Amino acid sequence: MNMTAKLARKITWKSSKQSYLTATFLADRDLVEDCLRAYAYFRWADDRIDIFLREPTERMEFIHSQRALMERLYQDDRPGNLSPEEEMLVDVIAHSKGRGSGLRSFIDNFMSVLEFDARRAGQPVSRSELAAYTSCLATAVMDGIQYFIGNGYPYPRTRDRCLAVTGAHLTHMLRDLRRDLPAGYFNIPLEVLDMRGMDTAELQTKPVRDWVGEQVVLARSCLVDGKAYIDSLEVLRCKLAGYWYSARFERVLDAIERDGYCLRAGYPECHGMVAWAGMFGLGTVVVFKHFLTRLLNYWMTLVRWTASDSG
Repeated sequence: MNMTAKLARKITWKSSKQSYLTATFLADRDLVEDCLRAYAYFRWADDRIDIFLREPTERMEFIHSQRALMERLYQDDRPGNLSPEEEMLVDVIAHSKGRGSGLRSFIDNFMSVLEFDARRAGQPVSRSELAAYTSCLATAVMDGIQYFIGNGYPYPRTRDRCLAVTGAHLTHMLRDLRRDLPAGYFNIPLEVLDMRGMDTAELQTKPVRDWVGEQVVLARSCLVDGKAYIDSLEVLRCKLAGYWYSARFERVLDAIERDGYCLRAGYPECHGMVAWAGMFGLGTVVVFKHFLTRLLNYWMTLVRWTASDSG
């Protein structure tokens, strides 16, 4: 295991146990380390923007430097004097499965997500800007899942392909809303703040709770429709990754509903042993349904063949 693989495992394990286990056990065997590298690289880049770079000019310079690095790597031009974290991106791109594989779209869209976060700090953003932000992230996540899991499988690219991740990101913005505000990140659209007279200093007022309730309904609808797409997939490992990713945010929605749509700074109950037991149970159900569906489809095909032969 080389240096970037070790670093990626360290960063991912510390940041997200679920992402670590998903990559380790569900990604294609030859793409496990690159899956971890990709997650760890963007985790590092996101932390640089959110925590370590305080000035807007510093943040934008960092984003531009990372975009320039990506472009040079795709032109087989490897710069010198890179940080250990940037070396992770070098390895991911060097191992690319080729044009149209989804990797370039995955990286491009996540770069756009980082750029949006760097630009929006300290100022409210419009509904359309937040929608574009969610769309970029949803596309990036699905491109990543379908690149690292079942690479080369002809996944259907239907309109509902990214809906589960859209619902998850809407939930993510609700979950982090109270925590993001002191850092200058507004997860409530400017139009909604103005129209309803919301006060972001007091998140328990009725206008805020009403809006949160509407977002919960929208997020659940996206998750339901998106899981229908996931359920239609033939690659079981991709199906498990999609269901587990969705379940992580459905637990947050359950907690928000129990709280009467009053947002908290944290939801620790969504990460405990009960949550892990629920994930195991969900995985068991998904596997059982997957093989039962395949068995029924095989039986129906056999019945049609028999009927055709007898006719």
